[in-house]
Amino acid sequence: MVRLQLARADDAARSAAAGQIKKVALRLFAERGVDGVTVREIAAAAGQKNHGAVGYYFGSKEALVRAIVMDGAVALDRERNAALDLLEEQGGPRTIRQVVNILIEPVLGLSDDHYVQFIVIFAMTHRDMMLDAIDPAWNRAYGRCLDHLRRLMPHLPPALQNQRFVFMGAYISAVLSARQRALADRSRAHPMWGSESSLEHFMQSLVALLDAPADLPKDMLARIGGAGAAIPEPPGPVG
Repeated sequence: MVRLQLARADDAARSAAAGQIKKVALRLFAERGVDGVTVREIAAAAGQKNHGAVGYYFGSKEALVRAIVMDGAVALDRERNAALDLLEEQGGPRTIRQVVNILIEPVLGLSDDHYVQFIVIFAMTHRDMMLDAIDPAWNRAYGRCLDHLRRLMPHLPPALQNQRFVFMGAYISAVLSARQRALADRSRAHPMWGSESSLEHFMQSLVALLDAPADLPKDMLARIGGAGAAIPEPPGPVG
């Protein structure tokens, strides 16, 4: 019994130490990028006396990065899927705004203040690694949202819908990253970014981006719908 209690205490200590390393690494990666932070810096900032703590708990820096990516991806996918399941049971989603809420609200509810910043920088510098780190099983909800948006955007041909989804992903990532970066600076107030009305305006503008009619000449529409038609890349966890 004593051995079992000691083993459990040791497991809890290991879990706490690994969690602290991930938390500190996420902040440093968000501030400086993955390539701008060493494992020694992470260990020191996490209060680990052993400079090899990252290797001890995760095996490598890359494994640590992958774990951080997946933590956020799993949390977002669970929340989005749960919200979609509920709406689908009720015959929805019935509006673009309902889908936008499902995409955005779980991101705003993430427990860490740095994940969006991190994932946006990581996607720009190591996109292949980011996509490889995400188990497709934990990124299903975003695809479900796109399927509903296609149904709710019948006024646009598929090629234009795909372009809108590319625009949407870039817009979500850029705005939420800027918001998170501003709010992480607690040295001063950020009236716009901290305002509920600003968030509401952002989501209304996202609906407008998706729902707006397209007024393009036929030759442009033909080019968009041709062999070079935009096809959304596999999405990151945020958008």
